[in-house]
Amino acid sequence: MCRWDVMTYADLCVDLVMRAADVAPEFGQKEKILDSYTAIMGGSCSIFACQCAKLGLKTAVVGRLGKDVFSPIVLDELTSAGVDTQFVVLDSNTATGLTCILQAPSDRAMLTVLGSIVAVQAADAPEELMANVRHLHIGSYYLMKQMQSLYPQLLPGLRSRGVTVSLDTNWDPEERWDGLDELVGLVDIFLPNENEVKAITGLDDPWEGAAALAAKFPVVAVKLGQKGALACAGGQRFAADALSVSFVDAVGAGDSFDGGFVFGWLNNMPIQDCLRLGCFCGSMNVTKQGGTAGQPTAETLHDAFGFTDKT
Repeated sequence: MCRWDVMTYADLCVDLVMRAADVAPEFGQKEKILDSYTAIMGGSCSIFACQCAKLGLKTAVVGRLGKDVFSPIVLDELTSAGVDTQFVVLDSNTATGLTCILQAPSDRAMLTVLGSIVAVQAADAPEELMANVRHLHIGSYYLMKQMQSLYPQLLPGLRSRGVTVSLDTNWDPEERWDGLDELVGLVDIFLPNENEVKAITGLDDPWEGAAALAAKFPVVAVKLGQKGALACAGGQRFAADALSVSFVDAVGAGDSFDGGFVFGWLNNMPIQDCLRLGCFCGSMNVTKQGGTAGQPTAETLHDAFGFTDKT
């Protein structure tokens, strides 16, 4: 039996979330007044790992943090969620990654200093972990350039051991969207959002985009925000609605969706149930500030659906 259910090379960083009803930054030394701010753990993979751990999956992150005032924010959040952080390195040669987020009621703008996000190396994961894990999640594919180039060499060996793989590219800041063809045959679950599908495929309709991607990846689940999610797998189509909830912010909603979907996948649930679990986790996420405060736990999931972790 594997010691860990899930591992991820994590984009460890802090989100400085600044909130305003109707404010846009301007140059020319113009000062704008915001409503509030919060400094919290960020990172797509970090938030995903927290959701997996809260649902009962034994989850480990591999990554690097700077020896600075921001690293305890990340480590404390991961640890409190139950994530195994023994493979996180405190590196005096890097700074903890920082994303400044201007959060408006229905959208957000982000500025990122990469730092520790791109400092992680494949060798940071010891053989003990690689030989005793069931699933690898790849996130922030286009930010973590060093890892992006290594995945085509890393994944075949893992898959030969029976490890399954999920991929959430997140947005490509360069908007080139290259490298995906190198992962064909190496990824089981592709988890883009609606905008990413459109950018990758050039197709406006998310169903058409998902079908095109499903020709390359066995399972494609597309996040549609308040419209829920859809999936294409095995020649079939699936859809699930988001919950009607009180919205606070959308930071980490897609990553929490990923965690719910992967939880269902690792528990051998039908794709429809995986999609419902993803929508549940994503919907609950938006009810609280930040990426992890609203994430449901295993108990919440059991009360809502009767689902129990069988891993």
